[in-house]
Amino acid sequence: MHTVGFMLKRILTLSVGGLLGLLLATVVLRTASAWGFLPNRDLNRASDYVKDVIDTVNKNYVGDGEASYEQLAREAIHGVVGSLDPHSEFLEAEDFRRLEDDLDGEFGGIGVQVVMRDGQMIVIAPIAGTPGERAGILRGDVIESVDGYSLKNGAPMDEAIERLRGKPNTTVQVGIFRPRLNKHVDLTLVREIITVESVPEVKVLAGNLGYIQLVHFSSETGKEFKAALRKLMEAGVKGIILDMRNNPGGLLDAAVDVAEPFFDGGELVVYTQGKDPEQREDFRAGRMGLHLKLPIAVLINAGSASAAEVVTGALKDTHRAVVVGERSFGKGSVQTIFQIRNGEGMRLTTALYYTPSGVSIHKCGIKPHLEVIMTPEEDNKLRLQRARNDVDDPEMFAERFGFAPIEDRQLQTAIDVLTGADLLSNRSTGLEPK
Repeated sequence: MHTVGFMLKRILTLSVGGLLGLLLATVVLRTASAWGFLPNRDLNRASDYVKDVIDTVNKNYVGDGEASYEQLAREAIHGVVGSLDPHSEFLEAEDFRRLEDDLDGEFGGIGVQVVMRDGQMIVIAPIAGTPGERAGILRGDVIESVDGYSLKNGAPMDEAIERLRGKPNTTVQVGIFRPRLNKHVDLTLVREIITVESVPEVKVLAGNLGYIQLVHFSSETGKEFKAALRKLMEAGVKGIILDMRNNPGGLLDAAVDVAEPFFDGGELVVYTQGKDPEQREDFRAGRMGLHLKLPIAVLINAGSASAAEVVTGALKDTHRAVVVGERSFGKGSVQTIFQIRNGEGMRLTTALYYTPSGVSIHKCGIKPHLEVIMTPEEDNKLRLQRARNDVDDPEMFAERFGFAPIEDRQLQTAIDVLTGADLLSNRSTGLEPK
């Protein structure tokens, strides 16, 4: 049973690819060998009603569209599941296969993490080093059209993603609206296979603090993250800064793996609660691991969602970390992936996740202990600086990108907090979660 939930089996990284986010997933690959559950009078009555409508349409419809029983049933299922919320959908065989590929961390597209909100496809964050990032797509941009096809009228997420996808080295025309500038931008991008490394940067900062940038949660994230921790521990760091800004989430299991080194064996990290009281599932730290007691600072912003919020919430809720930055996105629902028949599947919202003390952040996000708001201009510059940390000479950077490197105020605040004498002598932040 996978939890995509996290937002999608893990936050859907359909990276346009991409939804990598925002789905907290549980991908349960359950064979729903039945649409058949236990006998239920209301269910039978509703099924008979749908059957009568499909039968009437099949026998009487005259037009260009197909009206076979099979096609009508599929369209009915699309409507039933898709009407529930922005994250639930019926997946035909090709879409289901593509989803599984995405959740494994490699996919084709332009490298943009998106979410559908109020009928608009909004960019959560571009993935570093991808066509979308190189073309200048920014967090908060609205994708309005793909190859001339308008998405303004609330096109389904799967249809929008399908249009953004394509064979590597093929071009796609993308129409962008940038709300904060009230500006429309037309871009031509060349699709690539998008492979996302979970932990692109690990280093020791001033003050002997370890820094780990975590950009998403996939099946390999736990292994990558623990290797990064070991590297920093061998360097003798006195504290850890975990940077999850613009991290849209991913696999729930991966989030637990990331939090685990800071928890005692068997300790509750997060739990999910479904429709019925008995549908609670606890996720606890394993009894083998690093179990570190170092001071921790977590960096988040409005692009931090799903699995990133699970890790942040667990560390904040248990007083293990000070959280710095901006309020997170607020994606706290779990999508379970059901494999049904004929290679098809269904992604369905089945639960909400909760911090150890029982707090849900769905639709409200996590408020940092220390709020440090970045301007859009700072965000854009820092995004480029983080993506191009290979250019470490300030003059060369300014010559190449047109601006001198700026201070990362959120990161500096985290450094200031962790290098404070009180915090380094006591693992508690002394700050209560809100």
